[in-house]
Amino acid sequence: MLRQVAEGVLTHQSELLENNAVVVQGRTGALLVDPGLTESEMTCLADDLRALGQPVAAGFATHPDWDHVLWHPAFGEAPRYGTARCAARMREVRSDADWRARAAEGLPPEIAEETPLDLFGLITGLPSGTEQLPWDGPEVRIIEHPAHAPGHAALLVPERGVLVAGDMLSDVLVPNLDELNETNDPIGEYLVGLRLLEDAADSVEVLVPGHGSVGGAAEMRARIEQDRAYVLALREGRVPRDPRVGPTAKPGWEWTTDISAEQVRRLAERSERGGTSG
Repeated sequence: MLRQVAEGVLTHQSELLENNAVVVQGRTGALLVDPGLTESEMTCLADDLRALGQPVAAGFATHPDWDHVLWHPAFGEAPRYGTARCAARMREVRSDADWRARAAEGLPPEIAEETPLDLFGLITGLPSGTEQLPWDGPEVRIIEHPAHAPGHAALLVPERGVLVAGDMLSDVLVPNLDELNETNDPIGEYLVGLRLLEDAADSVEVLVPGHGSVGGAAEMRARIEQDRAYVLALREGRVPRDPRVGPTAKPGWEWTTDISAEQVRRLAERSERGGTSG
């Protein structure tokens, strides 16, 4: 079910992982960001949009993680955008002859049979440096940054005071670093991402994270500080003291503690091999 979070902006949350699909209403249709996760959830979302008289005019994937590059035929054939790096990553994934089997293996077993993959990752990359989404609706600014995943971007809708943060600033999911290669600085990149989001904070009244609950302006600033403290703790080689980790984690999200411990371990190994860890 769609829930209005600001004028002309609605969200649809998945049952598993609390993914937030975002709908921004335009003049001739809607912008649909990160829809998911199951066949029934996406069909429900498409039905809700039809009931609003808002066909999908454009789509956007905030980054190339599996749960942010899903799509359904019921959304129609509108262009599906992402940053150039996001699209390049998905072309790389789909170029593997076994991509479908690999993608299916990475799905949570609870929904593996219910998640459609035919349109998985078919993203049109915007030219590098594009700062505004090309669509017939309110201005949507693209804030690309290096945190979490290649080509990650947040979307700022200034007219609505809304920031769509992708996999950042969640109240349930801890920061995950981009560790796909040995040459980047995952901690430094995450801090850059947080700084760029912080630069936009004065324009934000409503924060929509990729997972978890929607927050206001004060909540956004608090989550930036929380995520910064988390990442700095990782840099020091310790599991962060954080309400999303350990016994204070939200029921059903206890596995974030394992993520935190694993990140500390991988960063230590990376440092021993001479890789950059911040």
